[in-house]
Amino acid sequence: MNKLTLTLKDGTQITGDAFGAFKESEGEVVFTTGMVGYPESLTDPSYKDQILVLTFPLVGNYGVPAEELDVYGLSKFFESNRIHLKGLIVSDYSETYSHWNAAKSLSDWLREYNVPGITGVDTRALTQLLRDGGSQLGKIHPSDLKPDGEFYDPNKENLVAKVSIGKPETYGEGKKHIALIDTGMKLNILRSLLKRGVKVTRFPWNMSPFQEGYGPFDGVVFANGPGDPEVMDETVAIMKQCFERKLPTFGICLGNQIMGRAAGAKTYKLKFGHRSQNQPCIDTRTGRCYITSQNHGFVVDDKTLPKDWEVSFRNANDDSVEGLRHKTLPFFSVQFHPEATPGPNDTGFLFDEFVVML
Repeated sequence: MNKLTLTLKDGTQITGDAFGAFKESEGEVVFTTGMVGYPESLTDPSYKDQILVLTFPLVGNYGVPAEELDVYGLSKFFESNRIHLKGLIVSDYSETYSHWNAAKSLSDWLREYNVPGITGVDTRALTQLLRDGGSQLGKIHPSDLKPDGEFYDPNKENLVAKVSIGKPETYGEGKKHIALIDTGMKLNILRSLLKRGVKVTRFPWNMSPFQEGYGPFDGVVFANGPGDPEVMDETVAIMKQCFERKLPTFGICLGNQIMGRAAGAKTYKLKFGHRSQNQPCIDTRTGRCYITSQNHGFVVDDKTLPKDWEVSFRNANDDSVEGLRHKTLPFFSVQFHPEATPGPNDTGFLFDEFVVML
């Protein structure tokens, strides 16, 4: 079997067997502790240009489903129309798969999108290295080749521009009309809104919904997405337009960071991020803990938050900001994913709260 090597910027090299595409690739190396859900995770645009380490040891045993559309015309099993990773690192890849709706192997699926995978790796040791030293830049390459000393840093780019749509699209019917700013949206955000009987117009990341020919809108949602929120000035400006109009506004993941920036706060990069389906978050008003699905590397700095804003959720592991709320106006956001896919649906009620605001 062909061999591929992962070389980290600190010089660490880890070699294993190749699956998926046999090619060179590079990106930011991060890990997720989720046990299942690789079809959803690999198609989450928030993973754009990242090399993902899966800590759960056995991967690929339930294959990959065939494309199927739901009643809204959206992909039923995937969160976008493609894989966004630069590479996948696993401990034990299973070429043999078995599931009632499996149509292909994970390796075949990776090859379709020219994404390399490495198996036979001690992912627990690699994860410990990333936890201790922080997420690193890395390269995947054939083991007999020596990579050059330059490392690609995706966080220096506007990754959102690569994964957002190109022009507005409208879905559903309903008396209430929502503008959805697509900064790398997972499809289940759109589906979660449509299930609640609203009409949704989806906009590119840098297109204001308030220009002539669109709307009027009863509320605005800012989606998840990849990269550093500090490069998202155009999207922040759109959020500020929502504030000026006092429209009900809901941010999810990157949308939480955009809301923080629009409010006047700063953001910073976490040491190794939160990527899993088992992150505990505390509601600061009730003290109740929710288990949440997460995928982010940046957070809002609560020390820079203006006095008319408050932290609505905190991560129970590291006390970082997991949600924001304006004290008097209808603006709120969460850092986690209430739409799940993959993960628990414990916080799906937040979509209900938003729709009630409209």
